Amino acid sequence: MAVNFDLNDLQAFRAVAELGNFRRAAEAVHISQPAFSRRIDKLEEALGVKLLERTTRRVSLTAVGREFARKTQLMLDELDNTLLGIRGVAATRMGEVTVACVPSTVYYYLSRVVMRYRERYPKIRLRVFDAGANEVLNQVVRGEVDFGLNFIGSQEPEIEFQSLQEERFVAACRRDHALAKKRQVTWKDLCAYDFISVAKTSGNRLLLDQALAGVAQRPESVYEAQHVTTLLGLVEAGLGVAAVPSMAMPGKDHPLLVSVPLVEPAVVRQVGLIRRRNRQLSPAAQQLYDFFLEMKQQPARLGRAKAAR
Repeated sequence: MAVNFDLNDLQAFRAVAELGNFRRAAEAVHISQPAFSRRIDKLEEALGVKLLERTTRRVSLTAVGREFARKTQLMLDELDNTLLGIRGVAATRMGEVTVACVPSTVYYYLSRVVMRYRERYPKIRLRVFDAGANEVLNQVVRGEVDFGLNFIGSQEPEIEFQSLQEERFVAACRRDHALAKKRQVTWKDLCAYDFISVAKTSGNRLLLDQALAGVAQRPESVYEAQHVTTLLGLVEAGLGVAAVPSMAMPGKDHPLLVSVPLVEPAVVRQVGLIRRRNRQLSPAAQQLYDFFLEMKQQPARLGRAKAAR
């Protein structure tokens, strides 16, 4: 028996599944709300099941609708990827890429790369999932994202790790802090001030604990935060100093925050792209993956992008 619905009906269903609202979904696919409702009715009638629960205030998916939404998303993504492989003009490409990344790479590094990428490929839709290092690794292994940006994974047999940058941990403080004028500070120096650290569940905390295991005098935390970005907010508020990856810090023109090199010992981490070994990326995802590697060779361009913000 032939199934009486088409691609437009599936795209309409995906829109309402994502937005949870008929009016916004109709606007997203550029048709009137009555026409949109007819598409959904047509789809439900063709399938012989109820996909949506509709009230005057909201729209929600039924159990069958949730499963169909997941399969519809996979099918439409696969169709997008197939079309990307056929079309020859990169500037007109459309598609979606999902990237998982540790939060410390997002605010200053990832945002600058994405801004440049958007200029070149304006029709590519990007989804960013920021999470702890272990969760980013797991999302890549499980195939929930196209690839990840992480500082762990190089030892995993299922993972291909492509290094982007080796970065040092630095002392983060306010410009009006006593440490701000120093050329470098030691871990012992930090003991004299209120110290803010990431929580023990953080991958950065594990890395630091391992690196400082033999250090006699190291700072004890007064405050803890789950993510480096939260930690920097506490530093900016004047609550203390912190040790953070240099990639997480703003540039020299930031009005409040300053980074000072940390020594005795200098602690470094390797940040790179992680992907499942022997898994072929979609054309859109491969474009972005290659773009990260291209930007690795052009740090000056990233610096200019930051200065222009």
